[in-house]
Amino acid sequence: MKILTDPKKINELLTRGVENIYPNKEFLEKELKSGRQLSLYVGYDPTAPTLHIGNGITLLKLQQFQELGHQVIFLVGNFTGMIGDPTDKLAARQQLTPEQVKKNSTLYKKQAGVILNFGGSNPALIKFNGDWWVKKSAADLLNVASHITQQRLMERDMFQERLAAGKPIYAHELLYPLLQGYDSVAMDVDGEAGGNDQTFNMLVGRDLMKQLKHKEKFVLTMKILADDSGVKMGKTEGNMIAFNDTPEDMFGKVMRWTDGMIKAGFELCTRATVPSDKDIRAEPLKFKKLLAFEITKTFLGEKAAEKGRDTFSSVIQAHEKPADIPALKPSAYDIVTVLVESKMCLSKSEARRAIEQSGVKLNDQTVSSIETKIKKGDVVQKGKRFFVKIK
Repeated sequence: MKILTDPKKINELLTRGVENIYPNKEFLEKELKSGRQLSLYVGYDPTAPTLHIGNGITLLKLQQFQELGHQVIFLVGNFTGMIGDPTDKLAARQQLTPEQVKKNSTLYKKQAGVILNFGGSNPALIKFNGDWWVKKSAADLLNVASHITQQRLMERDMFQERLAAGKPIYAHELLYPLLQGYDSVAMDVDGEAGGNDQTFNMLVGRDLMKQLKHKEKFVLTMKILADDSGVKMGKTEGNMIAFNDTPEDMFGKVMRWTDGMIKAGFELCTRATVPSDKDIRAEPLKFKKLLAFEITKTFLGEKAAEKGRDTFSSVIQAHEKPADIPALKPSAYDIVTVLVESKMCLSKSEARRAIEQSGVKLNDQTVSSIETKIKKGDVVQKGKRFFVKIK
């Protein structure tokens, strides 16, 4: 595979969405210009059944490396995923079973394939860290652990916060950075990329590479997409844009972002030209719609983006009903059951709240009672975007 050393493309790789590079930018730039094929990876713990837009940020960075001819690895943390990364957590995660992890990772390669090329002359590789960790003995783990101090592991911010709050830190959480860091050693890579919330874990891997492989591993950390209050977008925070969202949902979710997220959204979640602050301030709606289109196109395809845009224009902006309203035959013909079984609400309590807040309509009339009955042919609407027709 020919390695491309185009200075403009290398600069884009080194700067777009990048927060830090270890040991430094000059080191990685020199490696990229050397013409040598580099190997690098990003790890994804399968703690949810779908990838999300936060994963998409690092996948787009891997895509840039792959386009230059480098070997990229999509690492599924099927072993570390059972433990749960304690990053930013003030309490221990609930541990997953092997069955849950396996089920969650079912779609990962297919979804990652929207961004990465798993075929061709320079295919991306998919690996699972359970392939090496399940073969390790207790003696092997102790040997790896002998290369890092307890003081180093306790440097993590969330551990210090827990200590200050008198909350427990479990041994398996303390070992997590060691387990994740060893992935670099097991694959003998040149580098690793990830979100800036993974910096500590990735630098532990860098330390282990120096000691066990006598190798200078680069680490590239990406900025995190967050709202104006600093809350990052992700599954834990409940504001996730998932790879398996419908075009209408994905487009609509981006349109609900604040104007302050537009520029970061372009930079991190697309390969499109990033508009200037001046242009965004002048026409925020125009650029938010363009961002929603580019994100939906990136992760679901151009036809899906067109569908999401058209639905938004007709349903949200023009207040029309969508042309293809999904149909539902409920188990009971009351409004709460319909809202739950149509998945417009996740629970009966959420359905009741939506009704109490005047967020539900029946045949264009606001529903005022949770006792409302419905019949065949009725159209139930929640908010501006969600409709269902009763069979």
